[in-house]
Amino acid sequence: MSRLTDILKKPEGKTLEYKRDLSSMKPVLKTLVAFANTSGGIIVIGIDDDRNIIGISDPEMDEERLSNAIADDIHPVILPDIEMIHENKKSLIIVKVARFPGPFYIKSLGEEKGVYIRLGSTNRRASDDMLAELKRSRDHLAFDQLPCVGTEYKDLDYDAIHKAFERVGRETDDSKLESLGVLIRYGNTLVPSNGGMILFGKTPARERFFLDAQVRCARFAGTEKVDFIDQLDIEETVLEALTDVPKFIRRNTRLAAKIEGMQRQDIPEYPVIALREALTNAVAHTDYTLRGMQIMVAIFSDRLEIQNPGMLPFGMTLDDLKSGVSKIRNPVIARVLRELDYMEKWGTGYKRIIEDCDSGGYPHPEWQELSTVMRVKFRPHLTDVDAGAKKEILEHDGTKSALSRHQVQLLEFMKEPRSLKEMMSLLGWKDRTKFRTRFIKPLLEKNLIQMTAPEKPTSSKQKYIVSED
Repeated sequence: MSRLTDILKKPEGKTLEYKRDLSSMKPVLKTLVAFANTSGGIIVIGIDDDRNIIGISDPEMDEERLSNAIADDIHPVILPDIEMIHENKKSLIIVKVARFPGPFYIKSLGEEKGVYIRLGSTNRRASDDMLAELKRSRDHLAFDQLPCVGTEYKDLDYDAIHKAFERVGRETDDSKLESLGVLIRYGNTLVPSNGGMILFGKTPARERFFLDAQVRCARFAGTEKVDFIDQLDIEETVLEALTDVPKFIRRNTRLAAKIEGMQRQDIPEYPVIALREALTNAVAHTDYTLRGMQIMVAIFSDRLEIQNPGMLPFGMTLDDLKSGVSKIRNPVIARVLRELDYMEKWGTGYKRIIEDCDSGGYPHPEWQELSTVMRVKFRPHLTDVDAGAKKEILEHDGTKSALSRHQVQLLEFMKEPRSLKEMMSLLGWKDRTKFRTRFIKPLLEKNLIQMTAPEKPTSSKQKYIVSED
């Protein structure tokens, strides 16, 4: 089987593009620039849109034209491998370019408008933020290592820092924080780095510089982002979100019970360790320069998604990720996460996620690079795989009673204390008496929920919560 045959099995994507011919040179040059700036790639010339081999009529002349165009129209100079091959009596050109520290651009457009990056199977002009990241990558700098200009030493929450490190038995002082990159010398003073502000900045200062450095959670009623059952915007730092998000997930997902003989094993709907690892990776690899985008955790009836702003770091592909290649976008944040025992060795996250899914009988998650975001998608536990064991879905803390869809929705909602007004708003009801009769009374009678103030059943401050038993 030829190398071309292997290539043609793959669709166009981040590192592969097919061209019919060189009748229009500019799109080819843009692709070469995008490949060189992003993760490298291959262009095959002489292939139509359906991946059929059509060949080119004069490969020697086309190779010379292409070589001249690359030398004349791209800056800085790139040196791709250009190879002529013959397949089924047809000639093709394969151009392979590696990822180099540019940024590379089309000379005629200039550095401001001529820099392209590869997003999926398309070439996109680099935004100002993306261009700045390319230059930092060239200079071996990371955004979170830079001083957060405009902040002062006192803008970090040192009580939160000491508590975080005390929890893992470690002490901190200015010297330690400087070695981690949380503090950095700027002139003659110590100031927070960007990473330090993102993790430990006091709220007013942090929100002034990194308003979008937060995690948003939502539980939807179905498979689309339409009807909310529950939501949570974590206003604290992304570091504190690593504690709060698992609580949100627990209250919005189910337990399955596996019963063999007299033994019962409760199985979470989603793999706990894998979720923690994916969430930690999202915090570590988010591109915090992007505005208007936050880390998102979305729970649907058929899946759970964790999404963070930022494509893979330059030079990385999904295949690299799965093979354990590590390229840290935010070294300060990653270093702190390791010190606080949220992360182990760099590059082991994917492996740990897969191992946890395998050991617990969960489907492998799916990673997607979607424009300027990364998403990992988890599917629920396959509770009916093992025919030799009796399994049953315990909808809510072991309850097996037949419930309506709205009762199930309310039980999900009442994993935290909720007022009658909140629940009526959730389902769009206005008549309190009918709502209480139809929904609240049956759930109370089945001991599925309880009052927070049972001694005052008609109190205006009365709330309801799922029963512990």
